[in-house]
Amino acid sequence: MNIQLQKVIPVPLKDKFSSRSSHIWNQQVLFTDGEWIKIKAPSGTGKTTLINIMYKVRYDYEGTVQWNSKDLREIKGDELAMLRQQKVSVIFQDLRLFANLTARENIELKRVMQQPFYEKDAIESMAATLGVTHVLDQRAGTCSYGEQQRIAIIRSLMQPFKWLIMDEPFSHLDKENIKRAATLIAAECKQRNAGFVLTDLDEDDHFEYSNFYNL
Repeated sequence: MNIQLQKVIPVPLKDKFSSRSSHIWNQQVLFTDGEWIKIKAPSGTGKTTLINIMYKVRYDYEGTVQWNSKDLREIKGDELAMLRQQKVSVIFQDLRLFANLTARENIELKRVMQQPFYEKDAIESMAATLGVTHVLDQRAGTCSYGEQQRIAIIRSLMQPFKWLIMDEPFSHLDKENIKRAATLIAAECKQRNAGFVLTDLDEDDHFEYSNFYNL
């Protein structure tokens, strides 16, 4: 499954990028099936906007986003739901956990969507790997932000996907926890022959990236 951006520019950023170069905005960009993509950008240049446009939760842009050569604006209803359940997983910057549900329940909601990709014991295994076993039965809203990020990472890995879209997924993790999370994500992507798009503020060596872009 390829993702293509054709002259995409958010309407609120149009004037800002009319005189500023970007590898992404207002360009022809093709993310090919299985690529590991890093997009680096300073604050205020649209990292979260890009993720929301690519996942079809934001619509105020010019240009075209295509999933497998089909205009994302034309993908709706059951087709969109199926693609989000089977082909595209996401880690939002604001995580979007249900605060009053436990961490385990947040993950389980994703795991049981349609035909489960993993058995229940995968939750315990990944939680142990990321050091959050102790908060699995705690309400997500009472967990630290770093714990919530790790829960959101596990949740995103519970479903099948060909693309994992991540918006600053390690922003509240220390170096050791970043290493553990990156190792887990890399292993899951390799297992599925999946690609990812990761946005962040700085350069890093967390993954062996296929391509690197400045936003």
